Amino acid sequence: MKKLAVVAIGGNAVNRPGEKPTAENMFKNLEQTAAFLVRMLDEFDIAITHGNGPQVGNLLVQQDIAKDKIPPFPIDVNDAQTQGSLGYMIAQSLKNELKKHGKDLQIAAVVTQIVVDKDDPAFKNPTKPVGPFYSEEEAKKLAEEKGWVIVEDAGRGWRRVVPSPKPLDIIEKDVIKLLLQNDIIVIGAGGGGIPVVKENDIIKGVEAVIDKDRASALLAKEIGADVLIILTGVEKVCLNFGKPDEKPLNIIKVSEAKKYLDEGHFPKGSMGPKIEAAIDFVESTGKECIITDMKALDRALRGETGTRIVKE
Repeated sequence: MKKLAVVAIGGNAVNRPGEKPTAENMFKNLEQTAAFLVRMLDEFDIAITHGNGPQVGNLLVQQDIAKDKIPPFPIDVNDAQTQGSLGYMIAQSLKNELKKHGKDLQIAAVVTQIVVDKDDPAFKNPTKPVGPFYSEEEAKKLAEEKGWVIVEDAGRGWRRVVPSPKPLDIIEKDVIKLLLQNDIIVIGAGGGGIPVVKENDIIKGVEAVIDKDRASALLAKEIGADVLIILTGVEKVCLNFGKPDEKPLNIIKVSEAKKYLDEGHFPKGSMGPKIEAAIDFVESTGKECIITDMKALDRALRGETGTRIVKE
């Protein structure tokens, strides 16, 4: 029996820093990503998750430019659009790579809705920047007209911020399980999933952004994954990252991960959410999480590199 893995691919798997976000560049990067993922398939069945922050941001910029001709869509609809487009690109790249290796597996990209609590404290404290930058005058006007929360963003201009609530449930979890049981590679929970709330069993999209790694941990728990793999831009998680006394970590117990998190080693904008997701998955299941760079994935799966988060 193969093991089941949820593989969360980072933004650099789709767009490299400083690179133009063209479809051509995205396909080129995803071809390389697919080559690493295919190597897993002799040992693992996989469900793939991905980010979509830059892609949703670009859509919001496009919609802002065209707003006088075409009404902009809410964030949940933009999430769905980018789940579809990125799911297509990942599936096609993976299918082509599978053919090179003589494998004929089926792939399904599932547009995934994730339930959040309408009373989540995050809705009273929006923190996630999205979309274009505005002048102070534009920002005040939009805040008044649309009820948006808009804040000054590090001297670069004014920007909308939205809530980042905790993911609680996956609407399509049974569909994803069924696909995996039939040896189909699944791409799901893209960009953290489409945030929805339930009111009297009625589902409704909300203006929010769910953290991709937290959603990946939830998916891994729901489908009974044996391992959660979070791919990022570094081979190992480090203490004092980027400093002279930087210390790479091989194996971290959950208790140690919590301690390092409390000590501020893992910033909220980078490694923090990944460590939180790892803690959530490992503590809930007793399984392990691996955090590493995609290029080191083979060696990490053999235990030669990467950072493993384990229960105790």
